Amino acid sequence: MQRLFLDCNIVIDLLGEREPFYEPIAKLATLAEKGKIKLVVSPITYATVCYVLSKFESAKVALEKLRRFKVIVEVCTINELVVEKALNSSFPDFEDALQYFSAIDAECNIIITRNGKDFKKSMVPIMTGDEYLKN
Repeated sequence: MQRLFLDCNIVIDLLGEREPFYEPIAKLATLAEKGKIKLVVSPITYATVCYVLSKFESAKVALEKLRRFKVIVEVCTINELVVEKALNSSFPDFEDALQYFSAIDAECNIIITRNGKDFKKSMVPIMTGDEYLKN
């Protein structure tokens, strides 16, 4: 089964129902619910998504969306080795480095993001939700 790591922007698109980006991630979520793929996120994603969603709706609503989302995803770990690799990487953005090395540690096959430029040096394929669905 393919393991897809979701970058924060993709989760915000899903839970914030942001158009025109919502439809592809909603289809990926449906595939995960049906057991066709495994979606993986880092713990950082929960904090970031809660913060962003709380700017547009109540914190209570944001947390409830995250609770429902948790049912269809696996949360990977950020351990000492992941932090060490991120600190010593050439990623210009530390959060992106943490996400990337978390995805590697969780043995994800693909990283789903709308910001592919943030992962230029990736050894893992980088795709948008649309690109993945078209493959």
